[in-house]
Amino acid sequence: MAKAKKEENNSKPRGRISLFKAFLILVGADLVLLLAPGVGLLNSAFYIGDMISWPALFIGLALLAFGFNGLFRKE
Repeated sequence: MAKAKKEENNSKPRGRISLFKAFLILVGADLVLLLAPGVGLLNSAFYIGDMISWPALFIGLALLAFGFNGLFRKE
């Protein structure tokens, strides 16, 4: 019988995902999808004024940008 090949070491380090950054991405995406002026899911069902919609959109986009920046960490 042939011997089994020895498992080789993987030279690439395994990437890790920051859970806090992933949470920020989810919260930012929810804000954008729910409260976007004119096309958000809550705006289509209820009247939500521009005083809430525009700042929520900008905060959601900022959270998305901050979350995607540095999402993957090297081990």
